[in-house]
Amino acid sequence: MTTTTINGTSINYADTGGDGRPVVLLHAFPLNSGQWEQQVDALSGRFRLIVPDLKGFGGSDAPEDASSYSMDDYADSVAGLLDELGVQRVTLVGLSMGGYIAFAFLRRHRDRVEALVLADTRAEADPPEGKEKRSKQQEMVRGEGTSGLIDALTGALISEATLNSKPDVVDRLRKLMDNPPAGFVGGLEAMKTRPDSSGELSAIDVPTLVVVGEKDGVTPPDAARTIHNGVGNSEMIVIPGVGHLSNLEAPEDFTAALEKFLSAL
Repeated sequence: MTTTTINGTSINYADTGGDGRPVVLLHAFPLNSGQWEQQVDALSGRFRLIVPDLKGFGGSDAPEDASSYSMDDYADSVAGLLDELGVQRVTLVGLSMGGYIAFAFLRRHRDRVEALVLADTRAEADPPEGKEKRSKQQEMVRGEGTSGLIDALTGALISEATLNSKPDVVDRLRKLMDNPPAGFVGGLEAMKTRPDSSGELSAIDVPTLVVVGEKDGVTPPDAARTIHNGVGNSEMIVIPGVGHLSNLEAPEDFTAALEKFLSAL
C-alpha cells in the first residue's frame, strides 16, 4: 500500500500498475480496501486495479469532524487520486457505500467514467427512518466505540448461511470492520446526507453491470432491479444464496462476473 495526500487528507491505496484497463474498486461501509483482496489477486494480471482506503478507513486519515465526510468529498478524493496517478478514465466499481460514491463521482466527474459496476447498492436516498437509525448508530459509536455496531453489522451484512457455516468469512469481515471510530461516524454522516440518485439513472449511458446477492437484506434485489431498469445500457446478475457483501461471500462468482464484464468492454 502507498500513501498520498489528496485535498489535505492522507489516503492509503494500492495500485497494481501495468498497461491493463484501469479499474477503481470502492469498498463498503464500514470496511476498507482489504475487502477486494480476492478480486485483486485474481484480476491484477489483466487489469490495472486502483484500490483506495476511503477517508476514515484502513490506513487513511480519519478526521474527527463528521461534517467533513460526504459522498462528494469521497468522490473528489478518488478523482484527486487518479490525477496523482495520471489516470484519466476508469471503470468504476462500487459496492454498497462504494456505489453511493460512484453516483457522486458520475455527477461530478462524468467524463472520467468509461464503465460502471454497481454492486449491492441502491439509488435512493435514506428515508427518514433510515437517517434516524444512522444517527443512533453514530451516538452508539461516540459513546461506546465500534464493537457494538460491528456485532450488529456482522449479522446484517452477510447471509444467515454464511454466518452459521463459514467462520473464516465471519472472522475476515470483523477484521475488515476494525476501523477508526471517527470513520464510522463520518461514513454514517455521508450516507444519511447523500442525495437521491434515482432521477439520474436514465442519464447513465456507459456500459453498466448491476450485481446483487440473492439474500441481500440491506439493498435487496428489488433495489438492484430499479437501477437495472433505469440504466439503459445495463445488465444485472443475482448471485445465489449470498447477502450484502457478495464479493466476500461468493468471491469466485463475483470475480467471474466482473472479469466477464471487463473483458467485454
